Amino acid sequence: MDLPYAREVGHVGEAAGVAALAGVIDGHDVPPDVLISVVHWLRKGGHCLVEMLDQFCTEALQGGKYCRVEGCEVVGHLKEFKVCPQCKTARYCGDACQKHDWTTGGHKAMCGTSAYGMKAT
Repeated sequence: MDLPYAREVGHVGEAAGVAALAGVIDGHDVPPDVLISVVHWLRKGGHCLVEMLDQFCTEALQGGKYCRVEGCEVVGHLKEFKVCPQCKTARYCGDACQKHDWTTGGHKAMCGTSAYGMKAT
């Protein structure tokens, strides 16, 4: 099996700064060579890995804003947010935001449509 990225992985590790990821890699199921190639291709795509890692670490430790309702300031971990039972895509911090988005936020019109990759009912 030919993996085009694998030809470059040998020299990518050092150039990608994967040594800085050593603490992040420990305890995860992702093989280091896979992470090295991901880092390489993200850099090739013009992404700033330091900023991305900082954001990921912050969200992992403190949580993020995952509620679909615009202006909601609730911060938490992704698994703490409720998922719309119909589309399984929209997330909410609680019942109040879910009800608000269903009645006035436009989710009712979009839920179950191709906008979420579901069949229209």
